[in-house]
Amino acid sequence: MSETMAPATTSTGVHSWQSYAQLYKNELTNNILPFWLNHSKDEENGGFFTCLTREGAVYDTDKFMWLQGRQVWAFSFMYNHVQQKPEWLELALHGAKFMEKHGRDAQGNWYFSLTAEGKPLVQPYNIFSDCFATMAFASLSKAIPNPAYQEIATKTFENILARQHNWKGSYSKAFLGTRPLKNFSLPMILCNLALELEHIIGSHQVDALIPQVVNDVMNVFYHQETGLILENVHADGSFSNSYEGRLLNPGHAIEAMWFIMDIAVRTNDKPLIDKAIAIMLHTLEHAWDKEYGGIFYFMDVLGHPPQQLEWDQKLWWVHVETLVALAKAYKLTGSSTCAEWFHKVHNYTWKHFKDDAYGEWFGYLNRQGEVLLPLKGGKWKGCFHMPRAMYQVWKTLETV
Repeated sequence: MSETMAPATTSTGVHSWQSYAQLYKNELTNNILPFWLNHSKDEENGGFFTCLTREGAVYDTDKFMWLQGRQVWAFSFMYNHVQQKPEWLELALHGAKFMEKHGRDAQGNWYFSLTAEGKPLVQPYNIFSDCFATMAFASLSKAIPNPAYQEIATKTFENILARQHNWKGSYSKAFLGTRPLKNFSLPMILCNLALELEHIIGSHQVDALIPQVVNDVMNVFYHQETGLILENVHADGSFSNSYEGRLLNPGHAIEAMWFIMDIAVRTNDKPLIDKAIAIMLHTLEHAWDKEYGGIFYFMDVLGHPPQQLEWDQKLWWVHVETLVALAKAYKLTGSSTCAEWFHKVHNYTWKHFKDDAYGEWFGYLNRQGEVLLPLKGGKWKGCFHMPRAMYQVWKTLETV
């Protein structure tokens, strides 16, 4: 972190929560959002380029629909919640127009990727394109109450619910019936997605959905023996002693816990808050690299070698989502453990991921904390985790 960006410290040498809040606000408004505003817009074809070099140059023109939706959400959300800047809304509308015109197949499923011009490249095998399209158009409908946006959000959400138990459908690689597994990702996202849609689908439907997704996240995928959240379980919820069944994705588990905290605040459920924080802290302690610092990308809950060769990399989204979870946990409880972990993760994250020279943050580090890929965006990294986390930490800590 540069000296000019360092937060003020208290007499004990610990940064004050208000100075943290200001730091994250400044990073959001003066660095992260301007980078995407200045470099990602495709003026010729519409939509956004997400494959950007360290400096912001485009190195690949394919468009990934889940990242298109994420960026529409990000700029419309910031327009709704931070400042009604015309350029933010214009960029969100620019992306939404491209998505609306090119993004879906005849059944309303959202493709995974398109050419720069909008021709389909990869079939809609991945329901997360649908999830982030729903978030995008729901958020945009708040900025501009357009029935067409509401309809896209509603119909896509209904499609997600209809596909939730077999969301890959014909695109699944698994042989049917031998080892049917349920995956954690969709229940996790539904925790957040339901709240994002409340102004469209109504509180009654959100209230009806919450018990199901909370049970999935906190009971079905929670592994009592290790105290960790599994990425995959058998169809009946039992443990699968396989590569997939032993997989821990610490970032997913920790991110899900701040979604659960938000739900628990809504339902005034203190035991649920306490359980979410306990799981989050246990996951963080388990996944923290004691030798080099940072949070491992993947782990095996039984300590076996993971199948993912990138298991020991340190990724941007894992760390910034952890900062959100820790900030919320501290605000809700005043826990000194949460405070100490926040300082520790903050120091690592800002030291290793932030790029003082060109804006935005690096996404991929090796285990030692060195930049592995200097890109600022690609097939998996776009305009989402960074702005959302900066906003969430800022707003959480400004009232501590």
